[in-house]
Formats: sequence, C-alpha cells, structure tokens
Amino acid sequence: MNPSPTSEERVWAVLSHLSAVAFGMGLFLPILGWSEQRRKSKYASFQCLQALGYQSLGYTVWLLAYLLIVLAAMVLMIITSFRAEASGQVIDPLEGPAVALLSISAFGFLAFYALLPIVAAVACALGRDYRYPVLGNRLARYLGYEHTAEAESLNEANEERWVASMGHFSVIIALWGLLAPFSVWILQGRQSAFLKFQSIQTIVFQAFVTLLYAVAGVFYVIGIVTVFAVLGLEGNPNLGSSAGMAGLILFFVTLLIAALIMLSVPFFHILGQYAGYRLLKGENYRYPLVGRLVERWIAKA
Repeated sequence: MNPSPTSEERVWAVLSHLSAVAFGMGLFLPILGWSEQRRKSKYASFQCLQALGYQSLGYTVWLLAYLLIVLAAMVLMIITSFRAEASGQVIDPLEGPAVALLSISAFGFLAFYALLPIVAAVACALGRDYRYPVLGNRLARYLGYEHTAEAESLNEANEERWVASMGHFSVIIALWGLLAPFSVWILQGRQSAFLKFQSIQTIVFQAFVTLLYAVAGVFYVIGIVTVFAVLGLEGNPNLGSSAGMAGLILFFVTLLIAALIMLSVPFFHILGQYAGYRLLKGENYRYPLVGRLVERWIAKA
C-alpha cells in the first residue's frame, strides 16, 4: 500500500499549489517547499515541482492561448465590419460575437487557470497524489517519480534541470518572474554549481528584459508629458511656433522609441523559452554574451 503523506508533506504540497492563484507573485513558495523537502519526501518534492511547472509553463501556455483567441476575435471583428459596411448596416463595435468571444475567453481562461491549483490543493490536503492534466504524468516520468517507493529520492539531476528551466520560462511573467531564479540562487546556489550558474544568468537576463519595460515606460511618459506641454493645459495648441513643432516631433520620436522597445520584448521572451527547453533536453544552456559574463564572474568569485 502507498504510504500516506505526513501533515508536513501535505502542507507544503497545498501551499505550493495554492501559490498559483497569486499569478506570478507566489513563484517562490514551490521552490521553497522543494528545497525543504528534497531528499526527505518524494511526494512533497514532486507536488512542489509540479506546482512550479504549472505556474511557469501554465502561465506561458495560458497567455499564448489567450493571444490566439484575441487574434481570432480581431479577425472576426474585421470580417463582421466589412460585411456590415457592404450591406449598409450600422453596428456597435462593443457588440457582436467577437466581443462576446473576448469576454468569455478573458474570464473563462482566468477561472480555469485558478481552478486547477485549487483542486490540486484540496486533493493534496486529503493525501492524494494529484497530477495536473498533461503535465503531471510527463513530469513524473521525467523525475522518475513512483509514489510506491517513498523512501527513494527523485532523479536529482532532472530535478535541478526542471527547476532551472522553470526559471527561464518565467521570463514571460513581467517582474515577478525574477522570483523563480532568485529563490533558486538563494536556496540552492551553494549546494549546486549548476543551479547557481543557471539562476544567476537567468536573473541577469530577466533583469535586462524588465529594464526594457522600464525604459519603454519612461519614453512613453515623456511623450505624454510632451503632448500636454504642446497642447497646454487649456487644450489650445500652438503648433505654428518652433517650440510647438519641436514638441510635436519629440512626442512622435519618444512614442516610436517606446514602440520599438516593446516590439523587441517578445524576442527575449522566446529566447527564455528556448533556454528552458534546451535545459530540459540535457544541455547546459548559456545565453549569448550574458552566459559567458556570468561564467567568468563566478570563476573569479
């Protein structure tokens, strides 16, 4: 018979799964739980790693699916508009199947994303070996997890690869994604040279992406302030003057720079996903430039 998980094991499993409803802000909890329970409990370690994967990979899949639905809704809205114009009808842009599709997907995806970890937490509180759809069984095979052999540990090399790769995947979670690699560095950096290197290079990479968001925001604010300066507080623009023309040019330039920066961000998101994938495939992935700089810094330290 499978041994029943202890109260401590259940608590860590429940907290790890429930942390997903914090939408990125709870990433450190499953890493903390795994760090505390690895080599002690296969059950708790597996549940914590599964919860970490759901937050990192699940958020990525959820976001990509939502973007696809948004694109589909936009195409549907354009087709509906052309048909209405051809038939001479007047339609309200806030009504119709496209807007309904967006509303249902926005709330439906959000509810579904939050529902699964709640179900997982309840199951673990009852001592059950919960598996997320698609993810759970595949992760169990990857980690060598068998609930019938509780005394044995998981595949430690694959454990570390999974944790490090989830740090890379979390780059898509703006700002809060840094919690994953930072927690790994603090909790496991001294015990594992592999995790130390991967977590530090991930922190540097994600910090750079976060900085891009900040820089784009600064240029956007400068552009908005410029608009108010050109138009004046009373809304009477003086575009004929040299100052007015200069302000208008500055407005368009700053918004263009902000737009170009934001358009580059998806490339770095894709690179982070690729890094996580390569780690899961067994490669000790290094980011271009960042990886070598971090490697040299660690060697000197």
